[in-house]
Amino acid sequence: MSVLNPTVLIVEDDPNTANLVATYLQREGFTALIENDGVAGLRTARSQQPDLVILDLMLPQIDGLEICRRLRSESEVPILMLTAREEEIDRVLGFSLGADDYVVKPFSPRELVERVKAILRRVHPSSGIDGQILQQGALTLDPRKHKVCLNGVAINLTSSEYKLLQALMVSPGRVYSRGELLRHFYDHEEAVTERVIDVHINKLRQKIESDPAHPLFIETVRGFGYRFAECGPGGGGG
Repeated sequence: MSVLNPTVLIVEDDPNTANLVATYLQREGFTALIENDGVAGLRTARSQQPDLVILDLMLPQIDGLEICRRLRSESEVPILMLTAREEEIDRVLGFSLGADDYVVKPFSPRELVERVKAILRRVHPSSGIDGQILQQGALTLDPRKHKVCLNGVAINLTSSEYKLLQALMVSPGRVYSRGELLRHFYDHEEAVTERVIDVHINKLRQKIESDPAHPLFIETVRGFGYRFAECGPGGGGG
């Protein structure tokens, strides 16, 4: 995986299973969130907007099938169902409600991670996973060449500026908090203020925006963080 840290929400009532899955995902560069019941899982899925949800079928309060139905009615987030049930009817029902894949316990954590990667490649073929080129309007980012171009002209970015731009471009429209973006650059143990992200953003805007005071690529979400404009230049604001 790349440095982009796609976020995966694990909704699983068995702490050991949830922590095992989270550990393997984190080793592959994912950010893992864990919730242990259906109500909390649905709430976090709505508030955090993860890139993918791993959803246990049997959950307290609201079961996995109902969560899948509700999420699919309001978003296109990829869903991987995780369950101890082996009956074909459960798999068919899960898929009919919009699940993207189905894994039966016991399972191989490594295989599960590969399933997650495969789903993300199918759902977001231009997401930059496995080095694919990102493009929004006149701005392109090539992970294999570590190169950014604006209107066909190469832009000289620092390592931090490049990582920040890549993180934002991989999910246009998704809002990232300063804390999430900060984790792309520093270990959790380091005492670094989140305002360092504002400094990087300002410098990045100076290089890619025609008018940094009125940015068209990188939008500020007041009181929370930043997002990359979904349609590139032509909309958005600072």
